Amino acid sequence: RATRLPQGTGQTQMTPAKDMLSVAVASRQDAPDDTREWLVTNGIGGYASSTVAGHHTRRYHGLLVAALDPPLGRTVMWSRVDETVTYRGKRYPLATTRWASGTVEPRGHELLVSFRLEGTVPVWRWALADAIIERRIAMVRGENATDVVYRVVRAAAPVTLSASLIVNHRDFHHTTTAGSGAINMGLQSAPEGLVVRARSDAAALSFSADSGTFRAGYEWYRGYALTAEQARGLDAVDDALYVGSFGVTLSHGGTARLRGSAVLPDAVPGAVGASAVAATRERDGELVARALAAGIPDDPLARRLALAADAFVVSRPVAHETAGGDGAQAAGTSVIAGYPWFSDWGRDTMISLRGLTLATGRPELAADVLKTYARFVDGGMIPNRFPDDGTEPEYNTVDATLWYVEALRATWSATGDTALVEQLFEVIERIVAAHERGTRYGIAVDGSDGLLRAGERGVQLTWMDAKVGDWVVTPRIGKCVEINALWFNALTATAEMAAALGRPERLWRERAATVKASFQRFFDPTLGHCVDVLDGPGGDERLLRPNQIFAVSLTHSALDQAQQRAIVDAVGASLVTPYGLRSLAPSSPGYQGHYGGGRRARDGAYHQGTVWGWLLGPYALAYARATGDRAAAREFLAALEPHLLEHGVGSVAEVFDGNAPHAPRGCIAQAWSVAETLWAWRELAR
Repeated sequence: RATRLPQGTGQTQMTPAKDMLSVAVASRQDAPDDTREWLVTNGIGGYASSTVAGHHTRRYHGLLVAALDPPLGRTVMWSRVDETVTYRGKRYPLATTRWASGTVEPRGHELLVSFRLEGTVPVWRWALADAIIERRIAMVRGENATDVVYRVVRAAAPVTLSASLIVNHRDFHHTTTAGSGAINMGLQSAPEGLVVRARSDAAALSFSADSGTFRAGYEWYRGYALTAEQARGLDAVDDALYVGSFGVTLSHGGTARLRGSAVLPDAVPGAVGASAVAATRERDGELVARALAAGIPDDPLARRLALAADAFVVSRPVAHETAGGDGAQAAGTSVIAGYPWFSDWGRDTMISLRGLTLATGRPELAADVLKTYARFVDGGMIPNRFPDDGTEPEYNTVDATLWYVEALRATWSATGDTALVEQLFEVIERIVAAHERGTRYGIAVDGSDGLLRAGERGVQLTWMDAKVGDWVVTPRIGKCVEINALWFNALTATAEMAAALGRPERLWRERAATVKASFQRFFDPTLGHCVDVLDGPGGDERLLRPNQIFAVSLTHSALDQAQQRAIVDAVGASLVTPYGLRSLAPSSPGYQGHYGGGRRARDGAYHQGTVWGWLLGPYALAYARATGDRAAAREFLAALEPHLLEHGVGSVAEVFDGNAPHAPRGCIAQAWSVAETLWAWRELAR
């Protein structure tokens, strides 16, 4: 359980008593726990993740999933480490493996007595007779390298640890079949380390340690069961290669550190380097201190979310023009939408920016993200997605660019940085001009009412973007309620920024006034809430969806107080759950209360009743605005705290079932779920 930091204490030091989440793990379990997963990241798109029990359930699990083309090119290199401890003449397996045959062997989960997060560092504790062994895992910031640290907490005799090194070299979206010829590992061993090469031109995997010895080996382990993939209707068996072992003998209080690093193809075993665990602890303390100074409440939920937020902010190199025209790259910043499988998405980045950077006291990152994405503006749009294969960005989004304007407004409001606004104002002007004259996919202002329409057959442009083959599940062609709430907010914010820069604001105000008047068309008194889409191919879409909540939660609202209250009441009565808002009211045709199965089933339910965690923050802000009761609004967010102990421990899931008990689904850690909760929690405390 997270514990509160007493007032007046130093806030830059991280100790086990601060910012710690604990998960009790029952001993002698009949089967390993598949429900809780852990995650650590390196700030460039790489990560390590698996279940708390230690067995992989996803193709995306691994101790080193390296971002070889940061923040993408993610490659499973170090799959797992299987430890066995010899103590007082008896062997104890710490590892757990579930095989495709259904067998679970070894069964280290039966010896696992606790799991906790110290800051962002996961800690396991096993009991072996009268001995206690701990393991910690952390990644080197800015490098594709993972440290595994062992500590003998208690022992009356020497403890000998043998750790089997199991590797792979594959795209993290795929699985491996031994003997397929895709991987032909070469090994170079030495007493101080081991280097594994999949190909002569590929990044190598180097193992090193601060003590102990290495021994090379070569054996394919076939038939790892990936139960989470099976539930998703995907290939659910993986093979991996044993390449040797690491061994060390420790006494009471002794420690040993093992590192796996992605290195140049011609690398040789090297020194282990500075401890990633120690560096992570120091960084965690600094992150919490900055967030507290920025105004987050000094409570367990806010502190934990501030730490969770850091996982999503990553470096993204961008083209940099030089006098020599040499195609050099400069440092940029982006946001990974969710772990373990998403890349950086423009929509998710802009929605998340306030919570990930401003609420955590890192506005310089917000400015860097805004400047990074300004380089990619094309046709008045920012990219929706950077594909994993490194191909050209995709621009199929109508809302990401409007969220970009809101992100700039929020950054300027938080910092007063008019220089940033001055630098990017021309970008905003180009964006608005492109929307007014029309850009991709039918995105254009309707000259008759000033509202923004978007969409064409076969394309999904809003955040409700599920598509399977040619089937667009929620096309929402026409004038969407949240798009026009964002459009009004953007025009009004731009008028304010123009005034601050000493530029003409009258035309911006006039545009906003036209949209405000026309926005009344969305509110239907007979429904008691807004329609979801106006002027669609088949007329208006009157289903009760959560999108209208942004007409209340955004800084600039086109609705009056009574209309705002009516929307909050309607959404609260049918869409609110403890973990987020349903994407469709249960009484609506097509509602689906369970998210699961194969891709078609999952995508068919994605926005047809599935609960989205990121919407809870905007709802809480809208509730406070409409009712004036900030304390009650905070209670909606406080209900998320127990969730931090399940699914992705220490973070917030992407989605939940629409039906109770609202089981967590999708990504174990989603950027906007964390960010919007933290942003609202901070705003409601101010």
